[in-house]
Amino acid sequence: MPVNPRKSLTMDAVAGLSVAIVALPLALGFGITSGASPSAGLTTAIIAGFIAAFFGGSRFQVSGPTGAMTVVLIPIIAKFGIHIVPMVGLMAGVIVIVLSLLRAGHIINRVPWPVVEGFTVGIALVIALQQLPLVFGIKKGAGDRSIPVALSTIRDALHAGLSPQSIFIVFVTLFVKFTFPILWKKLKITFHIPASIIAILVSLLLVKILNFDIAAIGDIPRSIGTWDGAALSFDHFSELFIPALMIAALCAIESLLSARVADGMAHVAKEDRYQPNRELFGQGLGTIFASLFGGLPATGAIARSSVNVRSGAHSKYAAIFHSLFLLVIALFAGALVSQIPTAAIAGVLLGTSYRILNPASIRESLQTTKKDASVLITTAAATLFIDLIWGIIIGIGLHLIFVVNSKRIGSAATQDE
Repeated sequence: MPVNPRKSLTMDAVAGLSVAIVALPLALGFGITSGASPSAGLTTAIIAGFIAAFFGGSRFQVSGPTGAMTVVLIPIIAKFGIHIVPMVGLMAGVIVIVLSLLRAGHIINRVPWPVVEGFTVGIALVIALQQLPLVFGIKKGAGDRSIPVALSTIRDALHAGLSPQSIFIVFVTLFVKFTFPILWKKLKITFHIPASIIAILVSLLLVKILNFDIAAIGDIPRSIGTWDGAALSFDHFSELFIPALMIAALCAIESLLSARVADGMAHVAKEDRYQPNRELFGQGLGTIFASLFGGLPATGAIARSSVNVRSGAHSKYAAIFHSLFLLVIALFAGALVSQIPTAAIAGVLLGTSYRILNPASIRESLQTTKKDASVLITTAAATLFIDLIWGIIIGIGLHLIFVVNSKRIGSAATQDE
């Protein structure tokens, strides 16, 4: 039954507000974790979220900074410095747009599901490991890859000492994040309040009451970034090409995966499903403008897109509203946001990692076939111990080996008959 335009717009506005509330701590957290700043994460959610929704090909996709993109950006920023983000973002965005013009969206969309599951598991584990410095209240350990950095951080915490106050706030945040929805359900309250926001507010209140001396997010500029043409230097073009290619590949794969999941959740009819090549165009454009205006490369976000669908979104205007609400928060609530303890952000991201991990889904996937389970585990391990792009390449390679072997065995059996 068709929904009248006014009601549809109201539903989109409500969904957009719900997503904005969920997206706020995630944007700030991924901005910090990437090695940039909280404001860079917020700028990304506002600019990329708006542009990708307006020009993209999905009704339900919500874009912004993600854990997966953070994992790719950390070693790039560590090696070249934060000043290269506009250039590498421009390069990556152009590559994604070229992929859309070459109609590569239909090819990328066929990545085998066990590879996708393994990739998702790997991302969740990497995001969790990235939170260790904020959990312990110390600086990040030495190293480029997730495992060495995590081990170095743990060693530093054991030798130099850790912050019991930070650890306490992390546990409080996690406790509230997971128990609040249960309490809300028992009280039979129908309207939705994101548990992450309640968890952050409780943690902030405790820090003030107990007078804890722990790190906070710090000043949030009361504006989004401005164009910086001087940052576009072609001096390192050849060195940045491979990092830009990695960012573009991740942007394309994660965005199309997210759009596919969102359409499935919304039970979209076949003729109304997202358009993969148009979605790539929107994502490429969003990454270009976000990077050039003080943000980071962006992708479609599974967690936020899922919230969008669950909140009753009806069209892409919901994602546009999400960006506008975040802009209002940046302009008028910066003073409050700046006081949020980084340990609370770490707690939210640890909870998000667990949700992404989805142990029930993993158990179900591992019980399908041994081949699919092998692909899932191998992809997850490669993602965790090497990087995201190699995780996908190795996972697809192993899947193809199994497919070829199955066909060879089937062909041999036919000949024997």
